[in-house]
Amino acid sequence: MRLAEAWRVALDALRANRLRSLLTMLGVVIGVAAVVVLVAIGTGTKRKVESQVEGLGSNLLIVVPGQVTLGSAPSVSRLSLADVDAVSRVVGDRSRVAVTVASGELVRAGNRERFATVQGVLETTPAVFVRSLGRGSYLTRSDVDTGRRVAVLGAGVARAVFGDRDPIGQQVTIAGVRFRVIGVFAPLGQSLGVDRDGEVHIPVTTAHRLFGTTRIDGIAIKAPDRERINQLGDQVVATLRDRHPETEFSAVTQEQILGVLGDILGVLTGVLAAIAGISLLVGGVGVSNIMLVSVRERTREIGLRKAVGARPRDIGVQFLLEAVLLTSIGGAAGMALGVGTALVVQALSPIPAAITWWSLALAFGVSAAVGIVFGVVPAQRAGRLDPVVALRSE
Repeated sequence: MRLAEAWRVALDALRANRLRSLLTMLGVVIGVAAVVVLVAIGTGTKRKVESQVEGLGSNLLIVVPGQVTLGSAPSVSRLSLADVDAVSRVVGDRSRVAVTVASGELVRAGNRERFATVQGVLETTPAVFVRSLGRGSYLTRSDVDTGRRVAVLGAGVARAVFGDRDPIGQQVTIAGVRFRVIGVFAPLGQSLGVDRDGEVHIPVTTAHRLFGTTRIDGIAIKAPDRERINQLGDQVVATLRDRHPETEFSAVTQEQILGVLGDILGVLTGVLAAIAGISLLVGGVGVSNIMLVSVRERTREIGLRKAVGARPRDIGVQFLLEAVLLTSIGGAAGMALGVGTALVVQALSPIPAAITWWSLALAFGVSAAVGIVFGVVPAQRAGRLDPVVALRSE
């Protein structure tokens, strides 16, 4: 039998039982759509996290006490401003070094208040990290050296405590101490699960007095170029170990952070796809069951074809093509449903979704493979039927 004729006969067989064919396809449609949607959500989440890490700045090197590994507890920081000066000498440029010491505090203006993350920083923060001001100005070297009580508010904090009023030059109370507002950050939203609009920046020297500490939680360095970043990290860690022999330090680059996060999100995407693939397996079982029923119903037709010269291989190919056609049509419909669902989810919710060509190709390829795998047994059974026995069947 010619292949074109076999495809025509397969299509006619599916049309003859439209309702049964549609119900059989439904399992494949749902399975393919689930794979497309979940892979799109996983891929979109991965891209969003990567863009947020890259959006912090370029060529960043983060130095923290302790070992940075999954599941490790944070170490108590022994870093101080003297260590920052030593690191600045290694880097060769103070403007490339930023620090942070953070605490959650209540920010109040009049009768309005907002709980915020108050960070003690150097004036170099905008040069190291990508952070834009919406209005006003940022901290200066003089503010840090003299420990002035000035603050730069996140957009969310400014809106919460001042409403529509201009906060520049106004007074706020942080942990019971008055500060003058000199700037407001441009809105940034959530980044890596942290509300960046809920931050308040004050000079690190002022923060030490306010929090009653002299520690520095971590140091961020902007390397001159990507090629020197690992060498610079080793030099900084060696310097800090010499100053604190009893403490371990880690230098983490953006690439390392992205690698760890990428591995985690990649595994998560794979798990989601595997879970969705279970429904494809169930759909394949349904296809195999319906094809076996079809073989039984068309026993006399098979006997007649064999009597007029059809080979067992021709019969087997015929039923295998029917199974593949069934799952391929279902796969195409599932792809369309999956893409549409992913776009709706992205438009109506904060969940990111990214449609990739490989996920569509994979979903369609798997659906076609399901037709082959689960169509083999019915095809073999049809090809092995004895023509005499088949023609005698009622």
